[in-house]
Amino acid sequence: MRVRIDYGSTGLEVELPDESTTIVEPMQQPAVESPRDLLVEALRKPVSGPPLRAVVHPGQSVAIAVCDITRPQPRQLMVEAILDELKGIVAPSDVSVLIATGTHRASSQSELLTMLGPRVLQSCRIVDHQARDRATLTDLGMVGDVPVWLNSHWVDADVRVTTGFVEPHFFAGFSGGPKMVAPGLAGLATTLVLHDAARIGDPRATWGVCEGNPVHDDVRAIAAATGVGYAMDVLLNGDQAITRAFGGTILEMHRAARTTAKAEAMRAVDGRFDIVITSNSGYPLDQNLYQSMKGVSAAAEIVRDGGTIICAAECRDGIPEHGRYAEILASADSPRALLESIAASPETIPDQWQVQIQARVQQRARLLFHSDGLSDGQIRAAHLEPIDDVSKTVAGLLREQPDARIAVLPRGPQTIAYVA
Repeated sequence: MRVRIDYGSTGLEVELPDESTTIVEPMQQPAVESPRDLLVEALRKPVSGPPLRAVVHPGQSVAIAVCDITRPQPRQLMVEAILDELKGIVAPSDVSVLIATGTHRASSQSELLTMLGPRVLQSCRIVDHQARDRATLTDLGMVGDVPVWLNSHWVDADVRVTTGFVEPHFFAGFSGGPKMVAPGLAGLATTLVLHDAARIGDPRATWGVCEGNPVHDDVRAIAAATGVGYAMDVLLNGDQAITRAFGGTILEMHRAARTTAKAEAMRAVDGRFDIVITSNSGYPLDQNLYQSMKGVSAAAEIVRDGGTIICAAECRDGIPEHGRYAEILASADSPRALLESIAASPETIPDQWQVQIQARVQQRARLLFHSDGLSDGQIRAAHLEPIDDVSKTVAGLLREQPDARIAVLPRGPQTIAYVA
């Protein structure tokens, strides 16, 4: 059989044996005919709390948080729906759109145009969050044992609105909702604690788990303590089209959205597999190696101990060059040594959490990587095995183990398989 997996903007065709291959995909939901009408309904008929127009009053300033370029959020549609809903209450010049970069790089001008469209760019103030610039942050004290520094534009706004999309997340349970506040708009000091080795290493810090997950428990607490006026999240299908929309008070809205997302995206399988082929859901999610560890983590849920994971991710943005991910990977000569180094470190450093997750997977399975955006040398430096052709690699593995069971996650972490 030929299976198309999400890869870059074009996809990748893989030839696999029919008799031993299981394809695991989310329940594909149809795109809504009028996403604009669906968004308006979410703003006027919230899951809980008052509608948006009852939250915002004349003369107030509004800050809207949106995902950065590493996420396929339909930002333009969502922000324009909010602006139209607020007509007659506040002017677009009173609205700031904050790009919730977390610790990622800033957006380019062309990316901003792609993400938000000319109307939003020309009418609103656009701010790229800078987690490492203390001058742009406000100290809000402690929430539990987490020091909370948030974007000052966010803190100073009269009304704060989050927008995002909800899908399972490999250590925070689910994306969207309160994650748009922290780590999305948080300072580095906040994120380092939220993503420290103890929290990331907790077995409850995993796909689809929020309550009891030490990462998400703190994320929810920060959003609740610092105040969000309104929140809107969407669900997307495999074509990145809107299928559902939820609005209202942030925690209740997010709980409803993730309950639906869990039913659609998490799929049971009847045992572990010898070979698991995964992607990182194509561009923009597979734009670098750092992000692509999410697809690897999804595959790790169903690979047998000693099995093989094959990940195909384009990585047009490289490792990437910004951040410390490549530096940390190069700091030890094996995944085991990386884990030992992280465990011995007195403090968390940026990008350490992604390395920790990758190294944990490699304690259980062999990890092969196909990418047109990385050289073989770069892949080896990341402690991965480069491959040129996924189909030929699988054929070679089957010659060594003819009865191997194969699973394919064509949409990568948009489908979270688990052993029933």
